[in-house]
Amino acid sequence: MAAYFFASPIDVDIKLDGEEVRKQVEIKGEKDKTISCPVYYDGDSVGGQVLERVSSSYKCIKVSIRVRDGKKVTHEGIKVEFVGNIELFYDRGHHHEFLSLSQELAAPGDMRSAQTFDFNFKSVEKQFESYQGINVKLRYFVRVTISRRMADVVKEKDIWVHSFRMPPDSNNSIKMEVGIEDCLHIEFEYNKSKYHLKDVIIGNIYFLLVRIKIKHMELSIIRRETTGSPPNQYNESETITKFEIMDGAPIRGEKIPIRLFLGGFDLTPTFRDVNKKFSTRYYLNLVLIDEENRRYFKQQEITIFREPEPDLVIQ
Repeated sequence: MAAYFFASPIDVDIKLDGEEVRKQVEIKGEKDKTISCPVYYDGDSVGGQVLERVSSSYKCIKVSIRVRDGKKVTHEGIKVEFVGNIELFYDRGHHHEFLSLSQELAAPGDMRSAQTFDFNFKSVEKQFESYQGINVKLRYFVRVTISRRMADVVKEKDIWVHSFRMPPDSNNSIKMEVGIEDCLHIEFEYNKSKYHLKDVIIGNIYFLLVRIKIKHMELSIIRRETTGSPPNQYNESETITKFEIMDGAPIRGEKIPIRLFLGGFDLTPTFRDVNKKFSTRYYLNLVLIDEENRRYFKQQEITIFREPEPDLVIQ
């Protein structure tokens, strides 16, 4: 991992021991640069290994601080923090911290040569999942601060948190109707209303009455992100995928099957009122277009959740 260089003659590296064997998530950093973050889970010690199939050892995070050119560097103390915060993009500069842990690495003094510090935040509760959306980012990171009289030296390293939920006890199918009096009557059903991230949406569309000339029909998954609260509330929708499920005019009594595999899409779980800052919901959007390019819509909310990975052992 490359070190960041600062105006002061100090280089800081944060090395998460065992990070190379963890699952990695690619996220957008500053200036649209892509960075790779190791995945952690609720209750993981930040710095310990949780993948039993890889290693049963238990080690700490290491912070390496190097003094360039052999110069003496005077500091007023070195600390490390583990932080969770929410950044609303319309309110830049105001980060809402929901988690803040701190440890002192060194008392005030001088540095003339490289030093390495070990630390460990043990069994940390991470109540929210990491998220990077259109108007909001929920972020966890390790931050090292070297306090100096002129200007502090700060280095941060992100991790990515996944939160698992048990499958719902009840998962009813969805049945709805689309109708225009004496012109169109359609019924459609989906096999359930709650899906895990690698699930398959299975359904059928039934044409009971067709007296308008339908040109084609499409189904899309829409993610709707809500941030803030009135009067400063923002809603953004993005289409995750859209595909045509019918081309041409249907006839009365026709049935069209639907089979949509979710594993290939960039989905997150459904988030509802996270820390009273944001929500993320998903909708199945059915659109019919007639030969005069009139569009008929029907939308239904679904719930997305993350199931535990079968080969993961959390210590």
